[in-house]
Amino acid sequence: MRADAARNREKVLDAARELFATQGFEVPLDEIAGRAGVGPGTVYRHFPTKQALFQAVTETRVSAMIASADAPADDPRQALFAFLTKMADEASVKRDMSDAITVSPELRKSLHKALGGLLRRAQEAGTVRADVTATDLVVLMKGMLQSMHDGANPAVLLEIVLKGLQSSRNP
Repeated sequence: MRADAARNREKVLDAARELFATQGFEVPLDEIAGRAGVGPGTVYRHFPTKQALFQAVTETRVSAMIASADAPADDPRQALFAFLTKMADEASVKRDMSDAITVSPELRKSLHKALGGLLRRAQEAGTVRADVTATDLVVLMKGMLQSMHDGANPAVLLEIVLKGLQSSRNP
């Protein structure tokens, strides 16, 4: 890719990140092009559909979050809770996060694996309920993230989720 084309692609991605975060998937591609300072044709050359652009933006964001799950932690429960809190915090300011969980099967698999690893370590430490699965957490968080966009209080919902995950041995 030529240097100017690569710069334009990054401009489009930066503008899309910002606009998808504040307006969600409904933002028009022409508005993204305008914010990036490029023409609509430039957007379409790099991303043939809005879904392709959305996927590139959300996969980057969710991939970074997934990578953070591998950070070393002294307290496995705290690491899991910090990850879930980060998901909720991202969703409270970025309208596309609840949609991001439903993108590519590969990304969903990576999210399950990251949550599964965090959950397993916390369960092995006896600080999180043993009967919860990574799938349970994904479904629970997806529902929580969606309800936040419907006007629910994110702090209250997250507190309920975290308290519900705690082991009875470690309230």
